[in-house]
Amino acid sequence: MESRVPSAFQSRISAPAAAALVADFARHPGPKHGLVVGAAPDSPVVSAAIDALAPEDHLTVVAGAATEQVRTQVRLAGAWVEQRVRVVEVLADADPADSVIMAELASGGVEETKGDLEVLAKLLTAGAVVSIAVPAAPFLAGGAGEELDRQSTLFGVGSDLVVRNLPPVRVHRLRYTEASAALATRLAPLARTSSVRLTPRMHIDSNGIAAAAICLGAAALLRRTKSKIWILPALAAAPVAAFFRDPERDVPSDEASVVAASDGKVLGVERVRDPRLGDDQYLRIAVFLSVLDVHVNRAPVAGRVVDSFVVDGGFAAAMKPDAEHNVARYTVLETTRGQVAVAQRTGLIARRIVHRTPVGALVAKGERFGLIRFGSRTDVYLPVDRAVAVVGPGDKVRGGETVIARWT
Repeated sequence: MESRVPSAFQSRISAPAAAALVADFARHPGPKHGLVVGAAPDSPVVSAAIDALAPEDHLTVVAGAATEQVRTQVRLAGAWVEQRVRVVEVLADADPADSVIMAELASGGVEETKGDLEVLAKLLTAGAVVSIAVPAAPFLAGGAGEELDRQSTLFGVGSDLVVRNLPPVRVHRLRYTEASAALATRLAPLARTSSVRLTPRMHIDSNGIAAAAICLGAAALLRRTKSKIWILPALAAAPVAAFFRDPERDVPSDEASVVAASDGKVLGVERVRDPRLGDDQYLRIAVFLSVLDVHVNRAPVAGRVVDSFVVDGGFAAAMKPDAEHNVARYTVLETTRGQVAVAQRTGLIARRIVHRTPVGALVAKGERFGLIRFGSRTDVYLPVDRAVAVVGPGDKVRGGETVIARWT
Protein backbone atom coordinates (compact mmCIF):
# COMPACT_ATOMS: atom_id res chain seq x y z
CA MET A 1 0.00 0.00 0.00
CA GLU A 2 1.35 3.43 -0.93
CA SER A 3 1.91 6.10 1.69
CA ARG A 4 -1.08 8.37 1.11
CA VAL A 5 -4.12 9.82 2.77
CA PRO A 6 -6.15 6.65 3.48
CA SER A 7 -8.98 6.35 0.95
CA ALA A 8 -11.44 5.07 3.57
CA PHE A 9 -11.78 8.55 5.11
CA GLN A 10 -13.61 10.98 2.87
CA SER A 11 -16.51 12.78 4.63
CA ARG A 12 -16.36 16.06 6.55
CA ILE A 13 -17.18 16.19 10.24
CA SER A 14 -18.47 18.88 12.62
CA ALA A 15 -16.65 20.96 15.22
CA PRO A 16 -18.05 18.89 18.17
CA ALA A 17 -16.84 15.68 16.51
CA ALA A 18 -13.47 17.34 15.88
CA ALA A 19 -13.19 18.15 19.59
CA ALA A 20 -13.82 14.50 20.43
CA LEU A 21 -11.18 13.37 17.95
CA VAL A 22 -8.58 15.73 19.37
CA ALA A 23 -9.45 15.06 23.04
CA ASP A 24 -6.70 12.49 23.64
CA PHE A 25 -4.08 14.71 21.99
CA ALA A 26 -5.26 17.74 23.98
CA ARG A 27 -4.89 16.05 27.38
CA HIS A 28 -1.31 14.91 26.73
CA PRO A 29 1.07 17.02 28.86
CA GLY A 30 3.71 17.31 26.16
CA PRO A 31 6.03 18.02 24.69
CA LYS A 32 4.08 16.04 22.12
CA HIS A 33 3.85 15.52 18.38
CA GLY A 34 0.46 15.16 16.71
CA LEU A 35 -0.43 13.92 13.23
CA VAL A 36 -3.66 14.91 11.46
CA VAL A 37 -4.40 12.84 8.34
CA GLY A 38 -6.81 13.71 5.55
CA ALA A 39 -7.20 17.43 6.25
CA ALA A 40 -9.22 19.56 3.86
CA PRO A 41 -9.11 23.38 3.77
CA ASP A 42 -10.83 24.89 6.83
CA SER A 43 -10.86 21.49 8.56
CA PRO A 44 -12.32 21.80 12.10
CA VAL A 45 -10.02 18.95 13.14
CA VAL A 46 -6.92 20.93 12.19
CA SER A 47 -8.26 23.97 14.05
CA ALA A 48 -8.96 21.88 17.17
CA ALA A 49 -5.49 20.29 17.02
CA ILE A 50 -3.81 23.69 16.70
CA ASP A 51 -5.80 24.95 19.70
CA ALA A 52 -4.42 22.00 21.70
CA LEU A 53 -0.79 22.90 21.00
CA ALA A 54 1.50 24.06 23.79
CA PRO A 55 4.74 25.99 23.13
CA GLU A 56 6.90 22.85 22.96
CA ASP A 57 4.43 20.81 20.86
CA HIS A 58 4.43 20.16 17.12
CA LEU A 59 1.81 19.07 14.60
CA THR A 60 2.09 17.49 11.16
CA VAL A 61 -0.87 17.73 8.78
CA VAL A 62 -1.20 15.35 5.82
CA ALA A 63 -3.39 17.22 3.36
CA GLY A 64 -3.06 15.37 0.04
CA ALA A 65 -4.34 17.45 -2.89
CA ALA A 66 -5.21 20.31 -0.54
CA THR A 67 -1.61 20.71 0.69
CA GLU A 68 -1.01 24.20 -0.72
CA GLN A 69 -4.35 25.57 0.52
CA VAL A 70 -3.73 24.21 4.03
CA ARG A 71 -0.18 25.60 4.02
CA THR A 72 -1.56 29.00 3.13
CA GLN A 73 -4.04 28.83 6.01
CA VAL A 74 -1.29 27.86 8.44
CA ARG A 75 0.87 30.73 7.24
CA LEU A 76 -1.99 33.19 7.66
CA ALA A 77 -2.55 31.95 11.21
CA GLY A 78 0.66 33.66 12.27
CA ALA A 79 4.27 32.90 13.12
CA TRP A 80 3.47 31.01 16.35
CA VAL A 81 1.35 28.47 14.47
CA GLU A 82 3.62 28.32 11.43
CA GLN A 83 6.62 27.42 13.62
CA ARG A 84 4.78 24.44 15.12
CA VAL A 85 2.69 23.09 12.23
CA ARG A 86 4.13 21.32 9.20
CA VAL A 87 1.93 20.48 6.20
CA VAL A 88 2.88 17.56 3.94
CA GLU A 89 1.20 15.85 1.02
CA VAL A 90 1.69 12.15 1.82
CA LEU A 91 2.12 9.95 4.89
CA ALA A 92 5.63 9.00 3.76
CA ASP A 93 6.73 12.52 4.75
CA ALA A 94 5.26 12.30 8.27
CA ASP A 95 7.17 11.40 11.42
CA PRO A 96 5.90 9.01 14.14
CA ALA A 97 3.46 10.79 16.44
CA ASP A 98 2.09 10.61 19.98
CA SER A 99 -1.42 10.98 18.59
CA VAL A 100 -2.77 10.22 15.12
CA ILE A 101 -6.08 11.89 14.26
CA MET A 102 -8.20 11.18 11.19
CA ALA A 103 -9.70 14.43 9.92
CA GLU A 104 -12.58 12.76 8.06
CA LEU A 105 -15.18 10.09 8.78
CA ALA A 106 -14.37 6.48 8.03
CA SER A 107 -16.44 5.33 5.09
CA GLY A 108 -14.64 2.49 3.30
CA GLY A 109 -15.06 -1.26 3.36
CA VAL A 110 -13.72 -3.77 5.87
CA GLU A 111 -10.47 -4.60 4.10
CA GLU A 112 -9.85 -1.03 3.03
CA THR A 113 -10.27 0.27 6.57
CA LYS A 114 -8.14 -2.52 7.99
CA GLY A 115 -5.35 -1.73 5.54
CA ASP A 116 -5.45 1.98 6.32
CA LEU A 117 -5.24 1.29 10.06
CA GLU A 118 -2.22 -0.93 9.51
CA VAL A 119 -0.49 1.97 7.75
CA LEU A 120 -1.39 4.40 10.53
CA ALA A 121 -0.19 2.00 13.24
CA LYS A 122 3.33 2.27 11.82
CA LEU A 123 3.33 5.99 12.59
CA LEU A 124 2.68 5.63 16.31
CA THR A 125 5.16 6.16 19.09
CA ALA A 126 4.97 3.85 22.13
CA GLY A 127 1.58 4.22 23.83
CA ALA A 128 0.19 6.52 21.14
CA VAL A 129 -3.50 6.59 20.17
CA VAL A 130 -5.29 6.64 16.82
CA SER A 131 -8.57 8.60 16.94
CA ILE A 132 -11.15 7.87 14.22
CA ALA A 133 -14.80 8.79 13.75
CA VAL A 134 -17.46 6.74 11.95
CA PRO A 135 -21.22 7.21 11.56
CA ALA A 136 -22.93 5.82 14.65
CA ALA A 137 -25.75 4.18 12.68
CA PRO A 138 -24.60 0.75 11.38
CA PHE A 139 -26.40 1.20 8.05
CA LEU A 140 -24.36 4.36 7.44
CA ALA A 141 -21.07 3.06 8.89
CA GLY A 142 -21.01 0.01 6.65
CA GLY A 143 -17.83 -2.05 6.48
CA ALA A 144 -15.75 0.72 8.08
CA GLY A 145 -17.95 0.66 11.17
CA GLU A 146 -17.81 -3.12 11.33
CA GLU A 147 -14.01 -3.15 11.18
CA LEU A 148 -13.64 -0.32 13.71
CA ASP A 149 -15.91 -2.20 16.13
CA ARG A 150 -13.62 -5.20 15.75
CA GLN A 151 -10.51 -3.09 16.21
CA SER A 152 -12.04 -1.49 19.31
CA THR A 153 -12.66 -4.90 20.83
CA LEU A 154 -8.98 -5.73 20.38
CA PHE A 155 -7.25 -2.38 20.80
CA GLY A 156 -9.88 0.13 21.96
CA VAL A 157 -9.11 2.43 24.89
CA GLY A 158 -12.35 4.37 24.81
CA SER A 159 -15.06 5.76 22.56
CA ASP A 160 -17.39 8.74 22.48
CA LEU A 161 -20.83 9.16 20.89
CA VAL A 162 -21.21 12.64 19.42
CA VAL A 163 -24.85 13.41 18.70
CA ARG A 164 -24.17 17.00 17.60
CA ASN A 165 -23.14 15.86 14.15
CA LEU A 166 -25.21 15.04 11.07
CA PRO A 167 -25.24 12.11 11.18
CA PRO A 168 -24.25 11.34 14.82
CA VAL A 169 -20.81 9.73 14.97
CA ARG A 170 -18.87 7.35 17.17
CA VAL A 171 -15.26 8.34 17.90
CA HIS A 172 -13.00 5.33 18.44
CA ARG A 173 -9.65 5.57 20.23
CA LEU A 174 -7.25 2.73 19.44
CA ARG A 175 -3.89 1.95 21.03
CA TYR A 176 -1.67 -0.69 19.41
CA THR A 177 1.16 -0.63 21.96
CA GLU A 178 1.14 -0.64 25.77
CA ALA A 179 1.33 2.59 27.71
CA SER A 180 2.78 2.85 31.20
CA ALA A 181 0.82 3.73 34.31
CA ALA A 182 3.38 6.47 34.94
CA LEU A 183 2.13 8.33 31.84
CA ALA A 184 -1.37 8.43 33.35
CA THR A 185 -0.08 10.53 36.25
CA ARG A 186 0.87 13.26 33.77
CA LEU A 187 -2.38 13.28 31.77
CA ALA A 188 -5.27 15.67 32.23
CA PRO A 189 -8.74 14.06 32.53
CA LEU A 190 -10.12 13.16 29.12
CA ALA A 191 -12.93 15.48 28.06
CA ARG A 192 -16.23 13.75 27.28
CA THR A 193 -17.42 15.86 24.37
CA SER A 194 -20.59 13.78 23.93
CA SER A 195 -22.04 15.40 27.07
CA VAL A 196 -24.31 18.36 26.36
CA ARG A 197 -22.89 21.57 27.77
CA LEU A 198 -25.38 23.77 29.65
CA THR A 199 -22.90 26.21 31.23
CA PRO A 200 -19.09 26.31 31.40
CA ARG A 201 -19.30 24.27 34.63
CA MET A 202 -22.27 22.00 33.97
CA HIS A 203 -23.04 19.31 31.40
CA ILE A 204 -25.74 16.69 30.95
CA ASP A 205 -24.48 13.18 30.24
CA SER A 206 -25.65 11.69 26.95
CA ASN A 207 -27.62 9.09 28.92
CA GLY A 208 -29.70 11.93 30.35
CA ILE A 209 -30.48 13.32 26.91
CA ALA A 210 -31.68 9.89 25.79
CA ALA A 211 -33.78 9.40 28.95
CA ALA A 212 -35.38 12.84 28.63
CA ALA A 213 -36.11 12.18 24.95
CA ILE A 214 -37.90 8.95 25.88
CA CYS A 215 -40.04 10.84 28.40
CA LEU A 216 -40.95 13.51 25.87
CA GLY A 217 -41.64 10.91 23.19
CA ALA A 218 -43.98 9.05 25.52
CA ALA A 219 -45.72 12.33 26.36
CA ALA A 220 -46.23 13.11 22.67
CA LEU A 221 -47.75 9.67 22.00
CA LEU A 222 -50.05 9.85 25.02
CA ARG A 223 -51.22 13.33 24.11
CA ARG A 224 -52.52 12.02 20.81
CA THR A 225 -54.88 9.75 22.77
CA LYS A 226 -56.54 12.85 24.28
CA SER A 227 -55.63 11.62 27.78
CA LYS A 228 -54.24 14.10 30.28
CA ILE A 229 -51.84 11.46 31.57
CA TRP A 230 -49.32 12.78 29.01
CA ILE A 231 -48.47 15.51 31.54
CA LEU A 232 -46.70 12.97 33.81
CA PRO A 233 -43.89 11.91 31.41
CA ALA A 234 -43.63 15.51 30.17
CA LEU A 235 -43.02 16.77 33.71
CA ALA A 236 -40.61 13.89 34.37
CA ALA A 237 -38.28 14.84 31.50
CA ALA A 238 -36.53 17.69 33.35
CA PRO A 239 -35.82 15.86 36.65
CA VAL A 240 -34.72 12.74 34.75
CA ALA A 241 -32.25 14.84 32.73
CA ALA A 242 -31.10 16.56 35.93
CA PHE A 243 -30.27 13.17 37.45
CA PHE A 244 -27.63 12.79 34.73
CA ARG A 245 -26.03 16.19 35.38
CA ASP A 246 -22.28 16.14 34.92
CA PRO A 247 -20.56 19.09 36.64
CA GLU A 248 -16.96 20.07 36.16
CA ARG A 249 -14.80 19.37 39.19
CA ASP A 250 -11.53 20.88 40.42
CA VAL A 251 -9.25 17.87 40.79
CA PRO A 252 -6.53 18.29 43.46
CA SER A 253 -3.07 18.50 41.92
CA ASP A 254 -1.38 17.03 45.00
CA GLU A 255 0.17 13.73 43.85
CA ALA A 256 -0.33 12.18 47.30
CA SER A 257 -4.10 12.68 47.26
CA VAL A 258 -6.77 10.07 46.44
CA VAL A 259 -10.16 11.53 45.47
CA ALA A 260 -13.69 10.22 45.85
CA ALA A 261 -15.00 8.07 43.00
CA SER A 262 -18.48 9.57 43.37
CA ASP A 263 -20.61 12.08 45.20
CA GLY A 264 -22.41 10.86 48.31
CA LYS A 265 -22.01 9.95 51.97
CA VAL A 266 -19.22 7.76 53.33
CA LEU A 267 -20.71 4.49 54.60
CA GLY A 268 -17.57 2.91 55.96
CA VAL A 269 -13.78 2.87 56.06
CA GLU A 270 -12.31 -0.55 56.81
CA ARG A 271 -9.62 -3.07 56.06
CA VAL A 272 -10.94 -5.93 53.96
CA ARG A 273 -9.94 -8.81 51.75
CA ASP A 274 -11.94 -9.19 48.57
CA PRO A 275 -11.40 -12.57 46.89
CA ARG A 276 -12.15 -10.99 43.53
CA LEU A 277 -8.97 -8.92 43.92
CA GLY A 278 -6.70 -11.67 45.25
CA ASP A 279 -5.32 -12.40 48.69
CA ASP A 280 -4.01 -8.94 49.56
CA GLN A 281 -5.66 -6.76 52.17
CA TYR A 282 -7.12 -3.41 51.08
CA LEU A 283 -8.30 -0.20 52.65
CA ARG A 284 -11.89 0.09 51.41
CA ILE A 285 -13.81 3.37 51.43
CA ALA A 286 -17.49 2.90 50.60
CA VAL A 287 -19.73 5.78 49.52
CA PHE A 288 -23.52 5.73 49.19
CA LEU A 289 -25.17 7.77 46.42
CA SER A 290 -28.75 8.89 46.94
CA VAL A 291 -31.00 9.68 43.97
CA LEU A 292 -30.22 13.37 44.57
CA ASP A 293 -26.44 12.94 44.16
CA VAL A 294 -24.45 13.30 40.94
CA HIS A 295 -24.09 9.77 39.59
CA VAL A 296 -21.13 10.26 37.24
CA ASN A 297 -18.20 8.20 38.56
CA ARG A 298 -14.57 9.36 38.47
CA ALA A 299 -11.19 7.68 38.83
CA PRO A 300 -9.82 8.13 42.39
CA VAL A 301 -6.22 7.92 41.15
CA ALA A 302 -4.34 7.94 37.86
CA GLY A 303 -3.49 4.59 36.33
CA ARG A 304 -3.85 2.03 33.58
CA VAL A 305 -6.92 -0.19 33.45
CA VAL A 306 -5.66 -3.78 33.68
CA ASP A 307 -8.92 -5.60 34.40
CA SER A 308 -12.66 -4.98 34.33
CA PHE A 309 -15.33 -7.50 35.27
CA VAL A 310 -18.90 -7.84 36.49
CA VAL A 311 -19.81 -9.74 39.66
CA ASP A 312 -23.31 -11.21 39.90
CA GLY A 313 -25.39 -10.66 43.01
CA GLY A 314 -28.55 -9.14 44.43
CA PHE A 315 -30.12 -5.69 44.58
CA ALA A 316 -30.19 -4.82 48.27
CA ALA A 317 -30.57 -1.18 49.31
CA ALA A 318 -27.19 0.46 48.66
CA MET A 319 -26.87 1.89 52.19
CA LYS A 320 -27.26 -1.55 53.80
CA PRO A 321 -24.34 -3.92 54.59
CA ASP A 322 -25.86 -6.55 52.27
CA ALA A 323 -25.16 -4.22 49.33
CA GLU A 324 -21.62 -5.57 49.42
CA HIS A 325 -23.05 -8.62 47.64
CA ASN A 326 -24.98 -6.69 44.99
CA VAL A 327 -24.28 -6.81 41.28
CA ALA A 328 -21.08 -4.83 40.77
CA ARG A 329 -18.66 -3.71 38.10
CA TYR A 330 -14.99 -3.77 39.16
CA THR A 331 -12.38 -1.61 37.45
CA VAL A 332 -8.80 -2.54 38.41
CA LEU A 333 -6.03 0.00 37.93
CA GLU A 334 -2.29 -0.46 37.78
CA THR A 335 -0.76 2.62 39.41
CA THR A 336 2.70 3.77 40.44
CA ARG A 337 1.65 3.03 44.06
CA GLY A 338 0.24 -0.46 43.55
CA GLN A 339 -3.08 -1.97 42.53
CA VAL A 340 -6.22 0.11 43.06
CA ALA A 341 -9.81 -0.93 42.31
CA VAL A 342 -13.19 0.76 42.11
CA ALA A 343 -16.43 -1.22 42.46
CA GLN A 344 -19.60 0.34 41.04
CA ARG A 345 -22.40 -1.40 42.96
CA THR A 346 -26.09 -1.42 42.09
CA GLY A 347 -28.77 -0.69 44.69
CA LEU A 348 -32.43 -1.31 45.30
CA ILE A 349 -33.44 0.99 42.45
CA ALA A 350 -30.19 1.18 40.46
CA ARG A 351 -29.98 -1.67 37.99
CA ARG A 352 -27.80 -0.22 35.26
CA ILE A 353 -24.04 0.38 35.40
CA VAL A 354 -22.40 2.35 32.59
CA HIS A 355 -18.68 1.65 32.15
CA ARG A 356 -16.52 3.55 29.67
CA THR A 357 -12.90 2.59 30.34
CA PRO A 358 -11.85 -0.64 28.63
CA VAL A 359 -8.77 -2.61 29.59
CA GLY A 360 -5.67 -0.79 28.39
CA ALA A 361 -7.10 2.70 28.84
CA LEU A 362 -5.15 5.33 30.77
CA VAL A 363 -7.22 7.36 33.22
CA ALA A 364 -6.16 10.55 34.95
CA LYS A 365 -7.11 11.26 38.55
CA GLY A 366 -10.63 12.65 38.60
CA GLU A 367 -11.43 11.48 35.07
CA ARG A 368 -14.97 10.33 34.31
CA PHE A 369 -15.12 6.58 33.75
CA GLY A 370 -18.83 5.72 34.00
CA LEU A 371 -22.03 6.18 35.97
CA ILE A 372 -24.71 4.24 37.84
CA ARG A 373 -28.39 4.92 37.26
CA PHE A 374 -30.57 5.83 40.26
CA GLY A 375 -29.17 5.31 43.77
CA SER A 376 -26.10 3.16 44.29
CA ARG A 377 -22.69 2.75 45.94
CA THR A 378 -19.03 2.99 45.00
CA ASP A 379 -16.18 1.24 46.82
CA VAL A 380 -12.56 2.37 46.43
CA TYR A 381 -9.92 -0.25 47.27
CA LEU A 382 -6.41 1.00 48.11
CA PRO A 383 -3.25 -0.90 49.14
CA VAL A 384 -3.63 -1.04 52.91
CA ASP A 385 0.04 -0.42 53.67
CA ARG A 386 0.36 2.58 51.34
CA ALA A 387 -2.73 4.71 52.00
CA VAL A 388 -4.35 6.40 54.97
CA ALA A 389 -8.02 7.46 54.94
CA VAL A 390 -8.82 11.10 55.75
CA VAL A 391 -12.63 10.70 55.79
CA GLY A 392 -14.95 8.76 58.06
CA PRO A 393 -18.52 7.39 58.11
CA GLY A 394 -21.08 10.13 57.60
CA ASP A 395 -18.79 12.52 55.73
CA LYS A 396 -20.13 14.02 52.50
CA VAL A 397 -17.84 13.81 49.48
CA ARG A 398 -17.77 15.06 45.89
CA GLY A 399 -16.48 12.82 43.12
CA GLY A 400 -13.16 13.84 41.63
CA GLU A 401 -12.72 16.66 44.13
CA THR A 402 -12.91 15.55 47.77
CA VAL A 403 -9.71 13.94 49.09
CA ILE A 404 -10.68 10.67 50.79
CA ALA A 405 -7.19 9.26 51.42
CA ARG A 406 -3.52 10.07 51.10
CA TRP A 407 -0.61 7.97 49.95
CA THR A 408 1.98 7.40 52.64
